[in-house]
Order: sequence, then structure tokens, then C-alpha cells
Amino acid sequence: MTVQLLHYRAWQGAFRRPSWGVWPIARVALGSLLRRRLFWLLYAASLFLFLMFFFGGYLLDWAVTQVSQAPIKVGNVTLDTERLVRSMRQTLQVLSGNQDTFAYFFNFQGTMVMIVLALTGAVLVGNDFTFRSLPFYLSKPINRWHYILGKCLAVAVVVNLLTTLPALGLYMQHGMDEWEYFTNVAYFEESGMGRGPASWVLLLGVLGFGTILTVFLSVTLVAAASWMRRTMPLVMVWCAVFLFLHMVAVILVDGLRYNVHWRLLGLWNNLCLLGYACLGFDHETIWPAPQPSFLAAGITLGGVMLLCLTYLNQRTRAVEIVR
Repeated sequence: MTVQLLHYRAWQGAFRRPSWGVWPIARVALGSLLRRRLFWLLYAASLFLFLMFFFGGYLLDWAVTQVSQAPIKVGNVTLDTERLVRSMRQTLQVLSGNQDTFAYFFNFQGTMVMIVLALTGAVLVGNDFTFRSLPFYLSKPINRWHYILGKCLAVAVVVNLLTTLPALGLYMQHGMDEWEYFTNVAYFEESGMGRGPASWVLLLGVLGFGTILTVFLSVTLVAAASWMRRTMPLVMVWCAVFLFLHMVAVILVDGLRYNVHWRLLGLWNNLCLLGYACLGFDHETIWPAPQPSFLAAGITLGGVMLLCLTYLNQRTRAVEIVR
């Protein structure tokens, strides 16, 4: 006879390594987030910028044809149609799918990324510390780094939904309009529609920009959420790190004319610098000038990530599993 103790059912599946526990941790965190209406409202709001870039080129093409056909009068004043058409064509070059298009998209989309992460960080990470769920995870045969990696993976999915996925949609849109966009690296130089590379070089730049945002924001959000736990304190810390320090850097460098390395206080500016490097920008063409070197920006972000990982290591080691 087989004795069943407390109706225990033995595991019938195949045993896997502890590293496979990363995905269930991320899946549970994403499940708790995706069931909330607030996230979907914020995600829908973030898609407005994507739609502006997606349909902006078609609308400007139509506007240029309408303006060039007949003069525009506002009351008794006739507008300078040549200057208006010239400004529209300059805007069209920005929306032509070149490196400037994705630089503007990632930069402007950063505002929504910061808002979404600040409001959802407590759901993804903070609740495990608030409601003492972390001892449950660490009581399993997994390492604390598996837990940290699982939470970072959940945040990475959210960041890519907001940035990399819409950017790939823009890339595919421009390639469907002109097949040479996919095949010719020198497409913009030959057509005169913009600057920078096209084809697979541009695709790698877009993926590189998204990867930089994903890795850095995932580590910093998990560290900040494990420290603050609640939504409002997390929002205040998040704004101080990415908004207040950026304003201080702008005042010191652009206002008081301090050394350019003070601009490294702006973490979002450092992320954009590395992203611009992936997209193929020359350092001298990046605005606002002057800017610190790409290497200095990378070292600064690496140092911040190292501090966050050190804190997470100490924070998870201090959790009592058995009382």
C-alpha cells in the first residue's frame, strides 16, 4: 500500500535547474501588473507618440501638396508658403525613418517610460517586500540572484513594450514604403532624405538603444522599488534621480558654464548618449552641446548599476526566511 501523507501528490514532470525559476518569477510579476487597468491606460497613452510618428509623414506629405498648390490667407495676411513648405520638408526628413527619427522617438518616449515605471514599480517589486512575499521565493531551491533576475526580466518586458517594440514598428513601416530601406546601408545618403545609415546597421542601432534602456532601467527600478516599496515614495525618488538631477546638470553646464562632465549627473542624458552612439551619431552633432564622451557616460551608468546591484545583494541577504 502507498501511504498518502496530507494528500501530497509527487511531482510527475521533469526536474530542471534552479535558473529556470527566473521565468516563473517574472511571469507572476507581469501577471499581477497586466491585470490592472491603470497599466493599460498608461500604455494606451504612450502609443499616441508612436501614432504621431507613424502617420506624421503621410499627413505632412498631404499638407505639402495642399500648401504648394494655393496660397494660405489668415484674415488679410497671406502666409509665406515657400517658408512653410521648406519647414515642412525639414520635418519630413526627421520623420523619414533615419537615425534622427529614432533618436527623437526614444527621447520623447522616455517621459512615458518614466511615468509607467514609477507607477508600476511597487506592483512589480515593492509588494514582495511590503507583504513579505520575498521569504516565500527565497525558501525555494533558487538563489537570490535568480529572484533579482526574474524581477529585472519583468521590468525589461514593460520597457520593451514601451520603446523597442514601437520602434521596430516604425522601422518596418518605412521599409514597407521603400524596399531599398532594408537593403541599402547608404540609402539616406543617396536619396538625400536624411543622414546616417539604413538597413541592418540602423536596425542594430535601434535594438542597441532599446537594450541600453532595458538593462539600466530594469536594474535601477528593482533597486529603487525594493528600497521605497510604496508607490508615492518611489515616484518621488524616481523624479529626483531622473528629473531633478537632470535640471541641476543643465543649470551647471548651460547656465553657469561649469565643466561638461557635470552633465553626467543627468542619467537620462547619459542613456541617450549611448543610444545615439548605437544609432551612428557623431559626437560633435549631438545637441545640446557640449556633451561628455560616450565612454564617460558608459562608465557613469555602469557605476550606478554596480551600486544598485550591491544594494540588492545586501537587501535580499538581510531577509529572514525562517523566524
